[in-house]
Amino acid sequence: MYFSGTGNSAYVAKRIGKEIGNESLNLFEKIRNCDYSYLTSDKPWVIVVPAYAWRIPRIVHEWLMKTKLGGNRDIYFVMTCGDSNGDAGKYLKKLCIAKGMNYKGCKSIIMPENYIALFKTPDKNEALAIIEQSEQIISDTAQYIRNNLAFPEPHVTFKDKFNSSLVNDIFIHYLFILKNFMLQMLVFPVENVKISVHLEIFNLKMGSQTGERIAPIAWHVFVDVQKMLLNMARIVKVW
Repeated sequence: MYFSGTGNSAYVAKRIGKEIGNESLNLFEKIRNCDYSYLTSDKPWVIVVPAYAWRIPRIVHEWLMKTKLGGNRDIYFVMTCGDSNGDAGKYLKKLCIAKGMNYKGCKSIIMPENYIALFKTPDKNEALAIIEQSEQIISDTAQYIRNNLAFPEPHVTFKDKFNSSLVNDIFIHYLFILKNFMLQMLVFPVENVKISVHLEIFNLKMGSQTGERIAPIAWHVFVDVQKMLLNMARIVKVW
């Protein structure tokens, strides 16, 4: 099963599915429609998702918690990312305990970065080189699953723990606030409103500006907050 925002996870899921002889199920419609109907499989479950702020997407986590998975109790996680998945395994282990499933590990597969709001994206040649390097890793990952072997435990650094905990929580918190804020501004005309942002103290304040809708401003704020989080993550490299 896979959830993919830009195609990386879909590609990896289909490659793994082909090698282990499994069909790939796109979770997009199930998540969008709040479809938590019972699923069953005789083979181990494989979940392929992108890394969102060094953990699996919250909407996938929520869907997994609400959906009963019958049959085989083993479950593998594969995360596509531009750098690493941080300490995502810690939270996936908790999820598996809550669902009574056997955690078989979490594998990172480096794919071309395409989150343009926060990271520098590779050019075409760089992207092709990254995909080529990933092919063997995808095949090795499929072999672990085919042989019912747990993925090797990755080395987790302080930076990984920091990114998957504090940075993730801040990212999700401000993503939620700004997403709803932008949607409201797109729906309702706003006058005499301005947003001023004090990033150093994570504080949003309202000021005044006549005759303008502030959705474009909110979008730039959203980008700036994400860049700030990236800088926070970089700081811990020197610790």
